[in-house]
Amino acid sequence: MIEVETILNILWKGFLIGVIVSAPLGPVGVLCIQRTLNKGRWYGFVTGVGAALSDICYALITGYGMSFVFDYVNKNIFYLQLFGSVLLFFFGIYTFRSNPVQSIHPPSGNKGTYLHNFVTAFLVTLSNPLIIFLFVGLFARFSFAGNGALVSETVTGYLSIILGALSWWFGISYFVNKVRARFNLRGIWLLNRVIGSIVAIVSLVGLAFTLMGESLY
Repeated sequence: MIEVETILNILWKGFLIGVIVSAPLGPVGVLCIQRTLNKGRWYGFVTGVGAALSDICYALITGYGMSFVFDYVNKNIFYLQLFGSVLLFFFGIYTFRSNPVQSIHPPSGNKGTYLHNFVTAFLVTLSNPLIIFLFVGLFARFSFAGNGALVSETVTGYLSIILGALSWWFGISYFVNKVRARFNLRGIWLLNRVIGSIVAIVSLVGLAFTLMGESLY
């Protein structure tokens, strides 16, 4: 039986990981916004669902791989959390400096099916295996992956990652759909800068607590 405190701890960590992985407006993020504007809210959301499914595949690969080196992870948790915070910081800076507008393509007159929009987003996200390094950093930073965890804890953790990712995609497609008349290229650029800044700040706070020997997460 999992304690309520343990469940809540797993849920918020997994949820936050899901949001952080999904939030930066890379090719799929821009695709979600583009499809929301050109095709409708649910086309944008289905695009996000495809990306979320691909992300959870990489999360499972990461967690499964880290479980094999649990003793190493447990003995070097300080350095791994340090690495996770630094990696997260540079990811935030990269997001802040990147220009997602460059990923925008001319709108197509053919909406396609929901399945087609889902599959294309899944494949675009799956084509970027470097996301594994981001998951390694996040799992280390939040002490998320561990050996000997109950099956129920593991399932809860990965479901919370999916929940965080889907919540982000639902929120961004809803928001863009609501402000579609006023949403422009500059809005995409500014949103990406805000996301990058938040990720960088979170990483710096985590880094400070790691260096002080405190447990923030």
